[in-house]
Amino acid sequence: MTSKRSKSLRELIAAADERGLAASGVACLERCLPPLEDGSGALAPLWTGLAKGTDGWSGSLARCREAMADADTDTGDEAVALVQQMLDAAPAAWETGPLREWADDCSVAALELHHRLDAGLGETEPSAAAVVEVLKGCREGEPTGAGPLVTGELRRQLRVLEILAAGEGGAGLRQVLRVSTEGQRVLRAVVSRRARVQG
Repeated sequence: MTSKRSKSLRELIAAADERGLAASGVACLERCLPPLEDGSGALAPLWTGLAKGTDGWSGSLARCREAMADADTDTGDEAVALVQQMLDAAPAAWETGPLREWADDCSVAALELHHRLDAGLGETEPSAAAVVEVLKGCREGEPTGAGPLVTGELRRQLRVLEILAAGEGGAGLRQVLRVSTEGQRVLRAVVSRRARVQG
């Protein structure tokens, strides 16, 4: 008897519905927030909007953008720019096509951020081509060569999409938020350690 093959990240994103796609993208942003100095609560409106679906997404997105604009952040921080860029690119329409493209972009951006932090912990930085191959492999189910931070982020992205695919409504969103909060703690610890080393 053969075991059932787990779906890759690409396959899970391709199969997700509107709520799953939107929540997956928001969860990626949530895990990228630790490098911000004062933006920890900026995404709260989006989590509220996700619970309401099509009736709450557009307004929540506008409030979230305002909160991020008002947050006390270092505008020169690469992670800050990344989060703001992903927020700006988020579609206001609660439609599968635009949300899938956005969720896919958020997935790649979050993996790239974790890769850059992984590379900062090593002695040498891989070439751009090598990075592309590693991240492509991660998203297709073959994370060969990925560092520990990328592997952890990949695992969380998969878990988030699996939870959302189960269709558990508000309970599922709360589980997703817990998974993302765990990712925040990991990234915060890494960023703090790098700051101590460089300082």
